[in-house]
Amino acid sequence: MSYYDNDKFNQPSYSNSLLTPKRSRFLSPIIMCLVSAMVGGLLSIGIAPSLYVNRPSNQTTAPQISNKAASKAVKLDYNYNQSSFPVVQIAKDVGPAVVNIANFQSNNGNDIFTWGTDNSGIGGNGLVETGSGSGFIIDAKNGYIVTNNHVIDGAKKLVVSLSDGRNVDAKVIGADTRTDLAVIKISDTNNLTAAAIGDSSKLQVGEPVVAIGNPGGEQFAGSVTTGVVSATNRILDIQGESSFNLIQTDAAINPGNSGGPLVNYLGQVIGINSAKYAQSGFEGMGFAIPITDAMPTIQQLIQKGYASHAGLKVQITNQYTPEYAAQRGWPAGAYITQVVSGGPADKAGLQQGDILTKVNDVTISGYAELTHELFKYKAGDSVKITYFRNGSTKTVTVTLVDIKD
Repeated sequence: MSYYDNDKFNQPSYSNSLLTPKRSRFLSPIIMCLVSAMVGGLLSIGIAPSLYVNRPSNQTTAPQISNKAASKAVKLDYNYNQSSFPVVQIAKDVGPAVVNIANFQSNNGNDIFTWGTDNSGIGGNGLVETGSGSGFIIDAKNGYIVTNNHVIDGAKKLVVSLSDGRNVDAKVIGADTRTDLAVIKISDTNNLTAAAIGDSSKLQVGEPVVAIGNPGGEQFAGSVTTGVVSATNRILDIQGESSFNLIQTDAAINPGNSGGPLVNYLGQVIGINSAKYAQSGFEGMGFAIPITDAMPTIQQLIQKGYASHAGLKVQITNQYTPEYAAQRGWPAGAYITQVVSGGPADKAGLQQGDILTKVNDVTISGYAELTHELFKYKAGDSVKITYFRNGSTKTVTVTLVDIKD
């Protein structure tokens, strides 16, 4: 079982940065992987009649259809009013704001077909494209583009492809692993189109949505898929995304869609496409970061170049699962592997081996839930932490601090 709309060939290792957890690559069922959409089988049109071959019937002759009825059946009007197909207009309005982002990294001299130091395209010490993703223009005047952190992570060079065919260099304004968000900037701001931002807090299950992006890179740039909001409260145990109640959608999300917009039928961005359920046999399970929840971080990245979050200054392992806890008769929760000396958790008396089970009155069943809950607070807030130690449950008050790295 695996998650992630994985857009890069060289992937960062797993961690949850709100808590600075201990990394694990083999026990978490949530991993980043490069996947392609599974192609569904096509049923032959000849099968349909066979479904009714053995159906009993008292009718011995075929029913007669009047010429008038037959005439009406063949005179179909294929003209339509475009207002009946809002996706057409959405694609026209939002499409120009969606970009392709190519991530170039060092090739260590192994490939001559790379960007050289003079951008000539040749040079053993140049850069090779290691992956690509999507993004959308949020500020046309200043050339700001929103995307996922995992799309631009590790880049030595970023090249943005605009809908009008221009390819321009971009620089990172700010990136945040804790929320998997990033803002990049292009200097060529001529004739740019910014996407309209909606309110994801008002989304309802079943509401129609449109995903626009570049699955597979520039070859399929500007692909439009449609679906509905399948759920609005999904938590995934993957880096960054665990900070949010994610939007689940059945609009097709594929490798390369990461960072692209999920749009409502008003043409407003209500989500940032970030992940998909990639286990064989599952389809139509994509996930997006709610734009309303993402905007505070995006604004921090633009204004300060980084995003700060409230934290406990502890390391948490994702190896402590409810199953592991049950085998030992311990409660489910977040297992502390290290407490930073002098940090808020240390001052409150928390220790290595403690199992955090509640933040205020919210039950914590694991690592992802703790990350998600702490993301709701800001530095300076005091929270009650309930923990399990040596067969006893206790509660302490912890004042959260600002964590920038």
